[in-house]
Amino acid sequence: MNISLHGFKAVLFDAGDTLLTIPGARAILQRYLSERELHREQEPIGVLFDEAFRKFYYEKPSSGTELCSPESDRLFWAGIYAFVLNGLGIREQRAEETIHEWSHELYDLFTSPEQYELFEDVIESLERLKRSGLRLGIVSNFAPTLKAILRHKGILHYFDPVIVSTEVGLEKPNPAIFRLALEQAGLHAEETLYVGDHDKNDIWAPNQIGIRAVKIKRYAHMTGDGIVSLRELG
Repeated sequence: MNISLHGFKAVLFDAGDTLLTIPGARAILQRYLSERELHREQEPIGVLFDEAFRKFYYEKPSSGTELCSPESDRLFWAGIYAFVLNGLGIREQRAEETIHEWSHELYDLFTSPEQYELFEDVIESLERLKRSGLRLGIVSNFAPTLKAILRHKGILHYFDPVIVSTEVGLEKPNPAIFRLALEQAGLHAEETLYVGDHDKNDIWAPNQIGIRAVKIKRYAHMTGDGIVSLRELG
């Protein structure tokens, strides 16, 4: 499907699983454990990652009043990594304190710029949208490293504003984070389009303040209406 951008002045984007991804998450964790004399196959690692994301991220209860801090973000994701480690039976071989320490090390590892790759349509699409006169921005639930990641990938300069949950103290699906983006950009809701992958965070939340939102389905398991490439914008 193609999404007409006629009448819009700006397109705001989610970051993770919309613009960028960690393609080798299974291999990263497998290597991390192997370096600690713990050997696990990638398949069970992948199954546990999928279960953790579904259980704690995609099905996460939300009130629409979420706040955020660097500490709360770290604790949330460290909890996911602890879930995966425990599912792999690491608790039977290492102390609880070690699992806690490793979960936080994995948070640092998985939020470092080197692990990320842009989806193949990103740079050409950003160039095209920018040339058409659209303002581009980001509203993302992410660690404080997001701007460093975007800079490392060579795309930070495309975006203004860049609203990061851990920097502004608000977290999707709280609609207030989208109000803040509009205020910082001097935009009205009706002239702004938002693109993201999460039904509640990226579709429901911006809709609450009048921003039209489009779901991007980067993976085969994703359902519902939406686009599968940024090339479908415009």
